Amino acid sequence: MIGIIAGWSAPPAEMEIAETREMETPFGAPSDHCAIGRLGGKEVVFLRRHGTEGIPPHRINHRANVYALKKLTVTEVIGINSVGSLSENVPPGHIVIPHDYCSPWAIITFYEHHVVHITPALDAALREKLIQAAARANVAHETEGVYIQTTGPRLETKAEIALLKNFGLVVGMTMAHEATLCQEVGLAYASICSVDNYCHGIIEAPLTEKEIARKAQENAATIRRILLRVLEE
Repeated sequence: MIGIIAGWSAPPAEMEIAETREMETPFGAPSDHCAIGRLGGKEVVFLRRHGTEGIPPHRINHRANVYALKKLTVTEVIGINSVGSLSENVPPGHIVIPHDYCSPWAIITFYEHHVVHITPALDAALREKLIQAAARANVAHETEGVYIQTTGPRLETKAEIALLKNFGLVVGMTMAHEATLCQEVGLAYASICSVDNYCHGIIEAPLTEKEIARKAQENAATIRRILLRVLEE
């Protein structure tokens, strides 16, 4: 079964929902109920990381979210992540399929009480499926890039962005947590990143929350096209 962790969006209209299940985990309740059904001919579980009330990024219960998907026998997880671009060459409206991530500030784990060392990585096979789906959907996309995770909920300063653009292509606040936790429990994970804004200071135009939300809404249809492609194929 395939898990989809999205941001604020409801399940795609094309999803045939058979059940909406309220889950409990040793780490508390997930961000939202898990919608279970079929999309693109495949059995999927859809979960909103920000819930219906808008949970801020630094308060998302990532451990409960991933644990719930594992409990539902999910084996592959596709993360849908809103990001800012660190490059003028990757404008809002583009899609990035990251090949790696960087999160040195806020690393969370399932293993709080004993030592377990994983070697973090995004799943190569699932990444390739997403790349091929984006190409077949005729979507402007980047086939690689480093995702840098900051803590949130505030956006980054111009000085922080000037530093980060030397190391990554996009910035977000959630994906690295999900990718690490999924690997800890044996779930393949890869991400479709929706570029919804230029990061603070990359261009001269002011950065506003309203504009980010508007662009994310525009990109939602593009994300659905990629999801349908990857599930159908």
